[in-house]
This record gives sequence, structure tokens and C-alpha cells, in this order.
Amino acid sequence: MKKSLVALLLITQIAAAQRLKKSERLTLDRLRSEITYLSSDSLQGRNTGSEGEKLAYEYLTAQFKDLGLLPKGDHQTYIQSFEIKEGKQVLPSTRLSFNDQPLQEGTDFFPLAYSAAGGTEGYAAPVLQEKGVPWFWNLKDLLESNAHQPDFDLKKALLDKVHDFAGKGASAVIIYNTSRLDDGLQFDPKDPTETLPVPVVYVTRSAAEKYFRDRSATYDISVKVAFGPKLRIGHNVIGYIDNGAPTTIILGAHYDHLGHGEDHNGLWTGPPAIFHGADDNASGTAAVIELARMLKESRLKDHNYLFICFSGEELGLLGSKYFAAHPTIDLSSVDYMINSDMIGRLNDTTHLLTIGGYGTSPEWSRVVESRTRYLNIKFDSSGVGPSDQTSFYMKDIPVLFFFTGIHPDYHKPTDVVSRINFPGELRVIQYMIQVIEKTNRMDKLAFSKTREPRMEGAHFTVTLGIMPDYSFSGKGVRADGIIEGKIAQKAGIRAGDVLIRLGSHDFSDIYAYMDVLSKFKKGDATTVTVMRGKQELTFPITF
Repeated sequence: MKKSLVALLLITQIAAAQRLKKSERLTLDRLRSEITYLSSDSLQGRNTGSEGEKLAYEYLTAQFKDLGLLPKGDHQTYIQSFEIKEGKQVLPSTRLSFNDQPLQEGTDFFPLAYSAAGGTEGYAAPVLQEKGVPWFWNLKDLLESNAHQPDFDLKKALLDKVHDFAGKGASAVIIYNTSRLDDGLQFDPKDPTETLPVPVVYVTRSAAEKYFRDRSATYDISVKVAFGPKLRIGHNVIGYIDNGAPTTIILGAHYDHLGHGEDHNGLWTGPPAIFHGADDNASGTAAVIELARMLKESRLKDHNYLFICFSGEELGLLGSKYFAAHPTIDLSSVDYMINSDMIGRLNDTTHLLTIGGYGTSPEWSRVVESRTRYLNIKFDSSGVGPSDQTSFYMKDIPVLFFFTGIHPDYHKPTDVVSRINFPGELRVIQYMIQVIEKTNRMDKLAFSKTREPRMEGAHFTVTLGIMPDYSFSGKGVRADGIIEGKIAQKAGIRAGDVLIRLGSHDFSDIYAYMDVLSKFKKGDATTVTVMRGKQELTFPITF
């Protein structure tokens, strides 16, 4: 943004602030302080499980404590911890040695992610293949003979070759590459490929030259591959106002962001940098703090209030999904949930605020308005969307999702505090309070199922009607939920089923699933194959 535009934005915000009441100016000051800290360099982008996330949840815990909220996390604290499974990691007991010379794992060699665990020893030579000992395989001839074959699949060739070697007696396979062609092999902790029958390790070019330069020699080889689960721990922050009411309103926002982009979920193509996440979602997190302050001081006592700052949202709504599965209050007592995600960039020209979840209760039409003095409101009826309200909608809880819109800084390091529209965010928060005021004396809201959301930007014209579990690390796509009235439900697919095939097309993850969907059009008849536990089931469907 040019300096003149920045100056104009600041002047507009200052002018708006000058028209505010004293209490509103104090709220603005607090919002500025809260978002500034949460999006500062010291928090390093608040990636789930990172030191920056720890600083953030310690800050939020202190805020909740100062406001007098009751702790509603684990063990009478404000924190609810949850595990995030990220596939597998190589354990320190993994080893490879030639003639008692140990190689350095990660530098000299690494096991393939689909290697079998286990160990073997024996005397072997690269040019000999005897039963019961490790076999060597140089990729050079395979790569060079297929260098001009655009459809060549190295991984498939590798899997086939290892199965062949194992069937002929190899106790392990040691792969190396002396050609000038890059094979691109690396350890991928999330690779869902089925485990091979024997240990498979890859030796780097430099290590191969150093440790077994003489390909005709015989070497005393020791191989061991050991894997363990790769986990990180996320932390929700939960506080509570207990008014002794029979029902509770949940007010939430995610506080995690992208760190330095290490999870590859950013849109930045520049040099490595901190993803500050001022709008996404320090803005919503600050709103939760201020809503807690306002409701603590208000006369709105006909509900209890649960305030949750979620982590793991950027990894697939993991924190909110965990809470929904392990609630610290009775979910049957929840009246509704309001989620704030990216509410800090209200456009000063259009004043457009999008509210999702409008169709999740018939009572919302009595509560939310299409226009206020400060806001022009657009409704989206779906309870399903790319944020944490989805986790509560899937539990049959009415939801509202507040959002001021995508902008050019989304999922980039340039999402910084200087671009936040603080007076605009204040108006959004005040509108949330109005919603709560209108429901204060109402009966518990009825829940309604809503339509399936559009898959924006997707390159396919048909869907099955499942809610994918983005945290699933196995092979295929796990259905986290089934959308009522759609193909999956009609076919008999259930939540928890793992989809592995459409027609003759196998897929191993969500991205391959979407690619396969693009091959079908409305009216096509095919089958969908799922794993239900250990049982493989196939259902006929017509798109």
C-alpha cells in the first residue's frame, strides 16, 4: 500500500475514533494493544505447538484471569491441550553401518517413510544378490532410461522393485543414485503409502562414494529402521462466566496462525518471513477478550458464557474439533455459538460484514438484521465453512460466523496490525453484543440443517456431500460428517468411513480425491469404495 493511502486510512480511523464515546475509545485502545501484541514479531506467527503459541496462550490466560473468568480447561486451568498427529518420525535407534562405520541419519542416509520397521545384518556386495542379506539398488539406469518419459512414476517403480526384491529373498534394500539426474526422494512423515515388506534406506551420493566406493567389494552391513509417531501439542484457552443459567452461549475465535509458513499453508512466494496474522486471527481473538469484558460487566445474565480461543484452526479446525469431541461443559446446554474470524478489515466504503450460519436456526431471522447504522450485512446460510463454527454445527448447535472479508494480505506476512480498521472492528463487536441482547430472554434456539456450501475455486462440478477430516493422516479421505440429503448419505456412507476409491480411481489424500472428482460430471454413474474399520465396502452412486 502506498504511503498516501496508509495516511488516508489513518486519518479516516482517527476521525471515526473522535466521534466515539469515552468507553468506546478505551475499547479501541485495548483492541490496538491486544492485536499489536498477538501479531508482533516476538510471537513468531503463533504456529500451533510453537513457542510463539505458548506466549500467546499465556497472554490469553492472563487476560481471562484478570477479567475474573472461571477456568474451564483441563485440571481446573484455562488450558485444554490436544495432540496433533503428523505422521511418523525417524527414531534415534535407526542406524546404518558399513564395516562398523556408522552413517549419520538425515545426512548420509534416511529411511523411506513406507519402509518396514526392523533390522537386519549380513555380508553383502552391490553386485551380488543373495538371500537373507540386504540388497543394493542403483537408480541410475532406471532414471536415465525414463528421463524423457513424462508419465514415468518413480515411486511406483520403486515400490514394485522392492516388493520384487523382498520376494526373492532380500532382507533390506539399500537405494542410491550415481546418475546426474535428481530422483527427488526424501522422507515424508505424512506419506500414507502402505508399508513395504522389508526395511528400505536411501544413501546419499556423497555417502555412497565414501562408504562403498568399491561396488565389487563385500561389506559387513547393519541396518535398523525405527519409527515413532510425530506429534505436536496444541492448546485451547477456555474461560467461563457462570450466571447459574440453564443455557450457555459460546463465543470463540482461533488465535493460531502460520508461524513462518513451515506447514506450507501460506500464499507467500517471497523470502522466508513471519506470518503476523493481525486480521487472521488476532482480530477475532481480541474480540473474544473484549466480549468477555463487556459481558462480565453487563446485565445480560440469562445465559452463561463460555469463551474459547482455539489453536490448530489453520491445520484443519483441530482445536475446535477437539473441544467439540471433549467438551468441558454439557453441549446439550449450549444455546448457540458465535465465531469471530478475520473481523479486522471492515471496508470503510462498503461497510460489508458477512455473517455465516444464518440458516442454522429459524430464529436467526428474528435476531440478525441486514443493515445497521454502521454495517451492511450479507448473509450466508450454511453452517459449514472454513472456520471453527463448523465444529459446533456438526454437533447440531446453531452458529453464526462473523467475517469482514478476504484481502490481498490473507495468509501472507503483510497481514500486519497497521492495516487493521479498529473502529470497524469495534462496530462488529458491538453488533455481536446486540445479537446476544436480543437472545437474552428468548427460549433456546432451535437447530436447522443447512445446504452444502459451494467449493469455491474447485475444478470439479460434482460432490459427494461429505465433510472431510483434514487432520486424517491415513490413506484416503475420512468423512468427518455427512451432509443431509446428498449423495453420500443416500448411498449409505457414514461419518468415520474412509473413502479410498471412486470408480477405478484410487486416491490417498484430500488433494488426490479432489482431482479424481474433477473427472466426473453430473449424471455419471460410478461407485465409491470406503473402509469401515477393517471392512471394505463399495456403494453405487450417480452424480
